Amino acid sequence: MNKCALGIILGLAVFGQANAAMEDDPILAKVMINELEVRATDGPNPVIWDAQMWIGQDLNKLWLKTEGEYVDNELEEAEFQALYSRAIAPYWDVQVGWRHDFKPKPSRDWFVLGVEGLAPYYFEIDASLFVGESGQVSASLEAEYEIMLTQQWVLSPEIALTAYSKDDEEYEIGSGLSSMDLGIRLRYEVKREFAPYIGVNWSKKFGQTADIARKHDEDTSDVQFVAGVRIWF
Repeated sequence: MNKCALGIILGLAVFGQANAAMEDDPILAKVMINELEVRATDGPNPVIWDAQMWIGQDLNKLWLKTEGEYVDNELEEAEFQALYSRAIAPYWDVQVGWRHDFKPKPSRDWFVLGVEGLAPYYFEIDASLFVGESGQVSASLEAEYEIMLTQQWVLSPEIALTAYSKDDEEYEIGSGLSSMDLGIRLRYEVKREFAPYIGVNWSKKFGQTADIARKHDEDTSDVQFVAGVRIWF
């Protein structure tokens, strides 16, 4: 066998192994609109969204995340994150990347370091540390649990906490524990990929953030009834 034929055979073998590896660990993608809802308030009813998308393989993925609030034909809050995600254990990923706050103004950029996964007893956890301009540091923790009432009815309590390292008058934020959101939503899965829901959400401001809200004659807590839809594909 001459060297040319041997080279072709070896090349085909390497290509075959690489192709088999790709078939064993293909590139996949998923889009999840976790919340797309209207909240009932005394004034204009805000529209809230919370959506994510990932593309990649088992160990390495690109995550895109966005959430925000639209009120009275105006964008009140909006953020976008682009993250590299690496699996570090079964059901757990570490994520690093960038976050941009479009609203409220002035816009801000943050470095992001976080973990996301499934804790014991099937609690879905998303914890992130954000390092922003002028040394501002923020931390957030979100946890959600799903209770299967039937094959189609799902009750989902959730909690979100946010804290900051120092005051930020432009954003009306104080240092320490800033806010907490407690919610519970009951959804009906017409199919797994499409589920309308209703629920209630309670938000509360704490510490110096609450003091700043009082100074601006704003409420420090609020209860809102919600109706929306959850979609993934």
